[in-house]
Amino acid sequence: MPPALRPFVTRAALAADLARLGVCAGDTVMVHAAMRRVGRLLNGPDALIGALADTVGPAGTILAYADWDALYEELLDAEGRVPPEWRGHVPPYDPAASRAARDNGVLAEFVRTTPGALRSDNPGASMVALGARAGWYTADHPLDYGYGEGSPLAKLVEANGKVLMVGAPFDTLTLLHHAEHLARIPNKRIRRYEVPFAASWGVKWRMVEEFDTSDPVVPGLTDNYFADVVRDFLASGRGVQGLVGEAPSLLVDAAAICAFAVVWLEREAGG
Repeated sequence: MPPALRPFVTRAALAADLARLGVCAGDTVMVHAAMRRVGRLLNGPDALIGALADTVGPAGTILAYADWDALYEELLDAEGRVPPEWRGHVPPYDPAASRAARDNGVLAEFVRTTPGALRSDNPGASMVALGARAGWYTADHPLDYGYGEGSPLAKLVEANGKVLMVGAPFDTLTLLHHAEHLARIPNKRIRRYEVPFAASWGVKWRMVEEFDTSDPVVPGLTDNYFADVVRDFLASGRGVQGLVGEAPSLLVDAAAICAFAVVWLEREAGG
């Protein structure tokens, strides 16, 4: 059907789909979305954000993975530092102003710029949050190992939150980076790189250390092994699948899939 003839998908219809999938009042939901798959939306991505807000209600919270749109990594030398001649040209990370990474889709930037949204201080692992517990989720995000203890992902597991994939590929389920951090497996890749942070007096450069999330955390795993973890989790009888708008979607319990992924990693890569 030509795009102009497709029926609109409304905020109310999306909220009904989310409720059928299992999103409930008071939930914290971390959402990943391929917005083009959702359908012809009245009000675009804001319709999905509004539908989530309607469904989780005033006691609920919406999370999205933002990262940041720095695009300076190819400048880094072998030690992870930016050469002096480039340092003045790299915009610093400012949680209140830096754009969410475009590679992760448009939704995170829409959440970030929604009135009342907050963002955590770790650049590469930054999360945006909207709702009752946004302050708690985004506060005190460690700058080193930002997918580990004390991170918004750890808090999502602690608080029995949920992860929603709206048309998003299974290998984009960011929570599994927390499982990588927790899994007791040898030879994890470690990355150290320099980050400029916006400060009241100018720019503060700091080395950040974390497990490398740009490649599988240990050698021998396939590039898209997150998708394998999700498929195996579904095969175990957990998770709920259905449509949100026109997008095939998945809702999972954060603690359950994280624990499953830790066991999966320790079995498949434990040496």
